[in-house]
Parts: sequence; C-alpha cells; structure tokens
Amino acid sequence: MDLRWPRRRRWLAGAGALAVLVAGGAAVGTAAAAGGGGPVHRTDAMLPGAGGVHLDTSYFTTGGSARRPAVLLGHGFGGSKAEVRGQAEALARHGYAVLTWSARGFGASTGQIGLNAPGGEVADVSRLIDWLAARPDVRLDGPGDPRVGVTGVSYGGAISLLAAGYDHRVDAIAPRETYWNLADALFPADVYKKLWSGIFFSSGSTALPGAAALTGGTGTTGATPPAPGAGGAPTGTDPRAAAAAAGMTDPLCGRFTAGICALYQRVAQAGRPDAAARAQLEALSPSAVASKIKVPALIVQGQTDSLFTLAQSDAMATAIRGNGAPVAVDWIAGGHDGGDTEDARIDRRVTSWFDRYLKGDKGVSTGPVFRVTRTGGLNSTDGSVVLRGADARAYPGLDGGSARRITLGGGPQRITNPAGGSPPAISAVPGAGSLGALASLGASLSLDVPGQFAGFESAPLPAGTHLTGSPTVTVRVRTSAHDAVLFGKLYDVTPGGKATLPAGLAAPVRIAGSTDGTVVTLRLPAVDHDFAAGHRMRLVLATTDLGYASPAAPASLTVSLEQPQLTVPVDTALSDDAGPLPWWVWALPPFALLVAAALLVTGRRRVRPRPADPALAAVPLQITGLSKRYAKSADRYAVRDLSFRVEPGQVLGLLGPNGAGKTTTLRMLMGLIRPDEGEIRVFGEAVRPGAPVLSRLGAFVEGAGFLPHLTGRANLELYWQATGRPAADARMAEALEIAGLGDALERAVRTYSQGMRQRLAIAQAMLGLPDLLILDEPTNGLDPPQIREMREVMIRYAAGGRTVIVSSHLLAEVEQSCTHLVVMDRGRLVTAGPVADIVGSADTVLVGVAGELEQQLVDKVAGLPGVATAVREEDGLLAVLDGMTPAQFVAELVRLGVPVARVGPHRRLEDAFLTLIGGSA
Repeated sequence: MDLRWPRRRRWLAGAGALAVLVAGGAAVGTAAAAGGGGPVHRTDAMLPGAGGVHLDTSYFTTGGSARRPAVLLGHGFGGSKAEVRGQAEALARHGYAVLTWSARGFGASTGQIGLNAPGGEVADVSRLIDWLAARPDVRLDGPGDPRVGVTGVSYGGAISLLAAGYDHRVDAIAPRETYWNLADALFPADVYKKLWSGIFFSSGSTALPGAAALTGGTGTTGATPPAPGAGGAPTGTDPRAAAAAAGMTDPLCGRFTAGICALYQRVAQAGRPDAAARAQLEALSPSAVASKIKVPALIVQGQTDSLFTLAQSDAMATAIRGNGAPVAVDWIAGGHDGGDTEDARIDRRVTSWFDRYLKGDKGVSTGPVFRVTRTGGLNSTDGSVVLRGADARAYPGLDGGSARRITLGGGPQRITNPAGGSPPAISAVPGAGSLGALASLGASLSLDVPGQFAGFESAPLPAGTHLTGSPTVTVRVRTSAHDAVLFGKLYDVTPGGKATLPAGLAAPVRIAGSTDGTVVTLRLPAVDHDFAAGHRMRLVLATTDLGYASPAAPASLTVSLEQPQLTVPVDTALSDDAGPLPWWVWALPPFALLVAAALLVTGRRRVRPRPADPALAAVPLQITGLSKRYAKSADRYAVRDLSFRVEPGQVLGLLGPNGAGKTTTLRMLMGLIRPDEGEIRVFGEAVRPGAPVLSRLGAFVEGAGFLPHLTGRANLELYWQATGRPAADARMAEALEIAGLGDALERAVRTYSQGMRQRLAIAQAMLGLPDLLILDEPTNGLDPPQIREMREVMIRYAAGGRTVIVSSHLLAEVEQSCTHLVVMDRGRLVTAGPVADIVGSADTVLVGVAGELEQQLVDKVAGLPGVATAVREEDGLLAVLDGMTPAQFVAELVRLGVPVARVGPHRRLEDAFLTLIGGSA
C-alpha cells in the first residue's frame, strides 16, 4: 500500500493483493506500448533477498541485447509491486531496464516488515542490484556495478534514499512523498502522532489472507526459474509456504518484526515516545546515513500531507545539497492526506531526471530547481480543481527568500486541556486532503473546541501576502501541570469572518510546566498559501488534536505572545508557470487572419454609425421601424415594424407569448445582433455591436454564471475587473444596497438559494448603476417571498430616475411592478402604454353576478349587437364591447335576466393580455 489514499490502492486492500499473485517461477508477458516504441516484456521471478528472504519481482524491458541503464521501482507501505507496473512499463518503453519488487512482508514476498532496516529491506535492494549487475542487457559502470537509479513513493521513496546511503552503486534517486527522519515524522517535537502510527501498524499487522491456500506446490509456474548465478531462488524452497508462514505469526504483531512491534505497543500505550523508541526509528531513517547520500536527487513532497510534511523534504534537500549533489525540489498539490498527487506530471519529471543522470543526456531539461503547485480556481465544466505551477532557480528552504513581519493582537488567554484529551480539535483527516487543495478556495474541515484554544489575530492585510515556507512565532506558556502540549495553526480569515486552515496542518510542541512561564519559539507548518488583501492571519494554539496524543491529565494553561510579530517567509523569486495551451489556441490567430482577409476580399459592407440625435439625449430608449427576419427566410419575421419609446423613471414590462419576438428585440437592443431594418437609439445614440453607449446599459438575460467557490462579493469584483473600468466607477455599495443581499455577500455562492443567486445576478447587472437596466425573466425559479423581494428591487432602482425593462411571463407580477407595458405578438406591436390604461380599458367590462350563470345566457349576451366577445369568468361575466356603451350593456343584461350584482372596468392584466392577444390573432 501507498498510504496516499487516492493512489492506486486504499490501505485496507493492500494485503488482499496476495490472493492473485503467483509466487515462485517465472512468467513472461507482454504489454502493448501505449506511447510508442516496441512491446514491453515482463519477467516475473522470486529472487533471493538478505537472510533467506525471497522477493517477488518483475523485470521489464523492450527486449534486445543493447545495454541500458536500470531503474529499481519501489512501492508504498502496504502495497506490492503490482501498484507500480504502469510506471515500470512506461520507463521500459523509454529505454530502461526496470525491476520492481514487493518489499519483504508485502505481496508474495516472504520475511517480516522491518521498516526499511539496514539488514533487511536495504540489504534486499543491494541483492537486487547484484542481480541487475549480472544482466547482459544492463549498462555497467564497472564489474558488478550497474548504472542504476532508484525511485518510489512513501515507503518506496525512503528505500531509494537508504539504498543511496548504503550502496555506492546507486547513481540517481527520485524519492517521492517520503520521510527523512522517521522519528521526527512520527514523534514531532516529542509528541506522538497516534492516528498515522495506528494506520501504519494496522495495515502491516494483518495476517496475509489466503495463506493456507498458498502452501504446497512445486514453487515454479510456467517457466524454468533463473539459475542461482543469475539470482534465482534456491531449489527445494517453496516461497509460497514461506509467505504463508510469515502471515501466521503473533496476532498482535502480524508481519512486523518483534522489535518494531514492541516499539509500537510501548509508545501507543504510554501516549508519548521514549528515548529508546526515538533512537530506534532514527537508526532506520535516511538521516542516519545523511553524509553518504551524494547522488543527484529529485525530491517530491506533498503539501496536503500530515504524515510526512514539507519539513521532511526540506531536511532531505539541505543534507544532500550539502554533500555537493544536484538537488531539485517539487511540492505537489496532494499527499498522504489525499488530493491530487499529479502522478502523470511527476512520472514524466522522474523520467527526465534519469535521462539526465543515468543516460547522461545533457540536453534534456530536468525542470526547475524548485517548483510548487498552486490552486488556480475551479474548472467550470466539471468542478475539478485547476492546478498551476510556480518555480524558481533556487530552493529557498522553509525560511523563504525573504520574510515579512505581521503584527498579531490579543492579550493573555486561559485555556484548558480536557481530561483524556477529549474532545479533540480537528486539523487534518487522512483521506480528506482534496480539501487541502481547496483551502485557497475557502474549503476547510478544521475545528477548534471552545475553551481549548487561544487565538491571536492580525489587522486586515493592506496587501496580499503569499506565504511559502514555515512561519515562526514566540509565545509564553504558563501552567502548573508538569507536562503540556500545544498545537499551532495559522488560519486565513476572510473579511466576513470565515476561517480556513491551509492544507489542514498543525504543528505540535511539548512544553515543560512552569508557573513563571516557558518561552517557546514555535515553527508553524510549512505551506504555500496566498493571503489576499483585506484578509487576516489568525494564530491558534490548541491543547488537543485528533491526529496526536495529548496529556490525559486535565490542566489549565495561560498563553500569551512573547513577541507580537509573526515571521512569514515569502519567496518573490517564484514565478508562475504558463500552462500548456491546447492546439486550437495557437490555431486561432492565423484562422482569424484568414477570416479577416476573406471579409476584405468579399467586400463586406461597412456600416457607418448614424450620428447622435441631441433631441433624444434624455430618452433611455426609442425603437423605430425595427424588423428582423428569420435566418434563411425572406418572409418570416422575428420582429416586424416595431416602434415604441421608453421614458426615464419607467419600469416597462415587455409582454408577449412564446415566439412574439421579445428575446430577439432584447438581443438587438443590447447590440448582440443587427436589425435588418429600423433603428434603436439609447440616449440618442444609435445601437450597434460595440457601441460606446452600451456602457450605460446593464443586462441580466437567461441567468448569470458565477464561480461557486467564491463569495458573492468576490464574484462581483471579478466581473467588474473584467470590464476594464476603474473600480471607483462600480458604485458597488449602492448596487448592493438596492439588491438587498446583506451578509450573504460574504458567503460562497454555492451556499446561495435560487433567490439569492437571482439577486446577485441583478446586483451584477446594476454595477456602475447603468441608466437603463434590462432584465429577462428575473423571477424564474423564485418562490413567492423571493418574487416579492425582486419586485421591490426593480421598483427601488427605477425610483432614482433610471429605467428598467423587464420581460416576464408572470403577468400578476408585471401588473404590480411595472408602470408601462409593451405587448407584442408574432413580432408586431399590439399595444403600448401605461399599465392602468391597458388593464382598465373602457371597452372591457367585468360584470359580477349573483348565483350561477348558465352558458345559454352567456351565449345570448355574446350575440348582442355591439358586443365583440363575452365569456364566463370566476368573478362573473367578462365582455369586450364593440360600439355599445357600458350603460347600454347593463340595460341589455337586465333585459335578458342576467342577475347583475356589480359592474366595473376589467382590472386584471392576465385577462386583458389574453383579450389583446386573442384579438390580434
């Protein structure tokens, strides 16, 4: 297993791979080349390790007798050789001889897990190098000395470092997401990392499944095993039986050696490490042979990694570079906690690294000396995180190229350590690291328990600060307890108060009790995070954390700042990479030139702008003789001979059934399409695509697109920046006051209701307070209270002397919010005028009746001379008069015996609209 959750296997499935692995013998397979080159040949064999252990291996080449450099490819803890097969085949296609193996205690290999012990797993690698040296297709630097590189992830990354320290034949390494000092990784600042240690031990202590089924047999499958001189397994040994025996050990220790098992049980029960445990893990660490690692090293480390933090890779890089070897450092987005580990990109970079230092190709680019992956927002098409890179020519270390001093505020604070360390605060959760990559977008799982933490906060930052490295702060801790632990965290706090913990990391520190106070300089977790202008930095010191063991005894602590300055490392030398552009981006410019040339050749008529009409300078909109034909049709019109005028302060409702030409009219009004005939003038200026007068127009048509991870305010700010107009011209405060969004502005848009999204879209249209505001179906999807709020927004906006044009199918709302109407049908104007005039038309009469009104009587009324139509309604009888006066109509109703209860003009827009549309048909 590779304890990075998303990569190839989950830790619970690691041992299950044994059931399908074939132990012993040799099997030959081929894999079709996916990226060019010949087929890859794979040979499986059990090879001897140190101390009688047998290692399940696979050897990958593209065949032939030519000698080539070799690569040893290790796997993650709990996994097997199967999880690195894809990378092995890719390296083989690229011209390498690749050997993968399952480490002892994993897969089908025998032996017990010693955590990369010098006499165990490290010695096994030396045996594998011996085997490579005997291969006729592997390049040699000398007798018994193959040209070989070693790479791997996590557990396999550590073995690459240890192999380089213990075996001088290793020529280049590429450790990925691994440790330098295992004691520092599992016992940082002498605090026990219980969650990760438990996961490690649990995944390695499980007995091998299916062990009994593997016993027996000849020990060979398919082909003759290699001869002893070539590194084959000794005859008479059944490696499957040995593997089964390894799985039937002490149930409390599983496949771990007795020494590792005793260490874990002792520390887990005590809740803190002892000197012997620390010394034991340090002896197993690459740091134990730091002075001997002198080969080119590409160091890849994860940012969302609470197991092996960036501090591990920093110590690694410092030591190897100090030995005079070339070093490059790459901070990827993901890590053991989860997230995007960028496997494809890193695999390519590892290949280039080996090309340079194993093949000796000096022309190949190995990439920047330092690269860090940053979050560039969300992909609007699938919601995935967009990653981008920043790089520098030198690795700055965790102190950065320079530093900024941020003043923190806050006096002494009393906090408690709860009995048993429960409930604990939460910082990192293994498997949730994808949220760590989203920290810059406002996502966080962190939780601090009230009463158990102290907080110190900066003022809003006057300018953005991009933290790259490990901040430091000096604090004083007073407590009567003999032992205390604090966990330091640095939050990013938005103007609205939302706090995000970058990468979900906390830094522990153990403090000896002192009533006078102990002064501690705390190095906070190393991260790469951009604190935007206006945001604040918040230092939190908590007494508990889910991932660590805290003192079980309850205690009270008083925490204060010894120095108010937080030292924040920055690296101004980092420059953002430009992402690779798709082919069509490069093709667009020449294609555009061809189109322009074609237009010039065909002599496209240039339309000369009409001069402004000073007499209409104060008129928001005048449409005269507007016509637009349907495409490829000479006689079908979307809009035909349309004329109307809109005055300042009006809220104009544009009404009509589907196909009436409303949307086409709005599109021409906004300069999106050209009319065939007629003209549109906005404040006296003729409208055409790109006309300057369009800057006085705001529009909301068919919904607005927002970035869901950003706040409402941030979305509006980005939109206005895209217009290229000065920020002062946005008049955002006034637009927001009219829209009435309130505190919701500081929340992420993904939390908005449909009504809040609509109001945010209206606010966006109102930025700059345009003199003419166009809204197309602004109440779509809203509930009644939200519709009422939207109505009030439009009325408030027009109350300032501006003009609103709204297209809607909700006639009742139009009647309540609009002052004037334009009714269209089949592209033509039906009527235009004040709402009161259209609704209260003198030729439309609503008669209330007492009791039921029979249809036979309604038909008699409809047949009267001077009556155009008469229909039965819920409220009585609705009639349209044609020559008859209302008084004459009432007299006729009485004569016919209609039980008249009341008579009045028609007041419902819905009925008037249906009458108008029906009349025009």
